[in-house]
Amino acid sequence: MAVKLRLKRMGAKQKPFYRIVAADARSPRDGRFIESVGTYDAVKNPAVVTLDKEKVMTWLSNGAQPTDTVRNILKSEGILKEYSERKAKSDNKKGK
Repeated sequence: MAVKLRLKRMGAKQKPFYRIVAADARSPRDGRFIESVGTYDAVKNPAVVTLDKEKVMTWLSNGAQPTDTVRNILKSEGILKEYSERKAKSDNKKGK
């Protein structure tokens, strides 16, 4: 099963609010998901992002692929950089 970290649209017409979720790649955008890992409110200026960092790290380490938009959000929050540092650190431990 291919898991993706992606946005699930919530909110009313003209007032989008998104949840960042881990979902099966085959399920529809607003359909079934496995776990919610955060929120993204693009309407506010600046955009408001809340993330459960440990859940995101767990999903990334288990092989979940973020969509382009979620990747940009994670990059701006500094989570992708921290994930790559953790991964490099663990690879160095395994190599020795």
